[in-house]
Amino acid sequence: MKLLTKLTLFITFSKLLIVVLFVLLLPSLVKYVSFRYSNYYLVQQKKKVLDVVKQKSIDYYLQGDSAYGSYTMLKEEYISILPADLTRVADTIETSQRIIEGDTLNYRVLTHQFHTAGANYRLEIGKTTATIGEYNLLLQRFTLFALIVLIVLSIIIDLVYTNILLRPLAKIVRTKLLHHKFPFKDPLEPVKTSTTDFRYLDSSLISLMEQIHDTFYKEREFTSNASHELMTPISILQTNMENMMLDEQLSEAMLESLAGMMKTVNRLKRIVHSLLYISRIENDQYAKNDTVSLQLLSGDVMEELSARMEVKSIQFTTNISPTLQVTNVNHDLFFQMLYNLVNNAIRYNKESGSIQVKGQFIAGGLYELTVEDTGIGIREEELPYIFNRFKKSSNSEGEGYGLGLSIVKSIVVFHGFEINVRSVFDVGTIFSIVIPANMVNI
Repeated sequence: MKLLTKLTLFITFSKLLIVVLFVLLLPSLVKYVSFRYSNYYLVQQKKKVLDVVKQKSIDYYLQGDSAYGSYTMLKEEYISILPADLTRVADTIETSQRIIEGDTLNYRVLTHQFHTAGANYRLEIGKTTATIGEYNLLLQRFTLFALIVLIVLSIIIDLVYTNILLRPLAKIVRTKLLHHKFPFKDPLEPVKTSTTDFRYLDSSLISLMEQIHDTFYKEREFTSNASHELMTPISILQTNMENMMLDEQLSEAMLESLAGMMKTVNRLKRIVHSLLYISRIENDQYAKNDTVSLQLLSGDVMEELSARMEVKSIQFTTNISPTLQVTNVNHDLFFQMLYNLVNNAIRYNKESGSIQVKGQFIAGGLYELTVEDTGIGIREEELPYIFNRFKKSSNSEGEGYGLGLSIVKSIVVFHGFEINVRSVFDVGTIFSIVIPANMVNI
């Protein structure tokens, strides 16, 4: 999963968690705020009453009576002033019941005791709890709506900012990893970013890629130079051995020894020639401006290897459209690629086996060319190593796969193709070459 996707999911779920927690706590919070506001309201009402008493005296309320009581029409609020002994001087605010005109109601009541005009009084100001909670549901809905709007806005802002923040990382992955094929021919430009970690990552990747690039070209140069240098002494050695074999005085045992040595020299010569071939392919010493007919090419390969197939009684069939052509390739390299695959299919096939070369279009307009045989197959642990030069699994026995498949791999990479292999041991093997759609004409 991509980093941006993970961050998006984290941001979304974290905000949803906040909403869930807030919804669960909202009733209690609204109730708390409502009662705090009611307490504040009662205190303000108390101040107003005391200001009136201070300015106009207590008679403004008592009107000659010993006590005062007043309430609104719906009994939502009331004020009472009663004589007191001032035993309690601290204000209290509590929820309690009051009986007003025969109705028992729950009130939030502020009690205050004060002294004025030579007497002590107790002031009570009350507000029904029903009135306090009257707007709770509306307040909860409004608060929840506001929260959801803010959460959505914050998610959008977070996603936009995260996308902007991770844009350099996406560019690093795209330019340095995904769309930068080895060997690296294009210049490695640093990605512009103000994030120190991304700059460090980018510079580290550039440094690593440059080291790989230098090492790769040194290996190429060594392979090419070593192959060129080896060809001369090998040719001299082969010539000298041929001249020695012409000597009539040599015994039969010596001739057999020389023949074995000649066989070894020829094998060494083929290996050096293959290394040179791979080196030239990897150094782009071949042009890619030919157009080849796959049916004709497979026919040429069959004709070239017909003698070997007759020896093992192998049946060769091909199923490729006669009008299908592949453009922008090198004819000789394409022939060598198909030749090596068919040659391997013959070499590791069974007596009276079969080889089938066929082509078909697959998803995305790609064209798949396959070489299928009924040979001895390849063990599963060997599959990762078959294209490596002289390399084989530590559990394998016998010889490796030499340079034939390495040459095939180099030709495939040179043309921008893709090669896959499927094999079942002792049943057969299928090599498939996937060719881009823009290189195939019908």
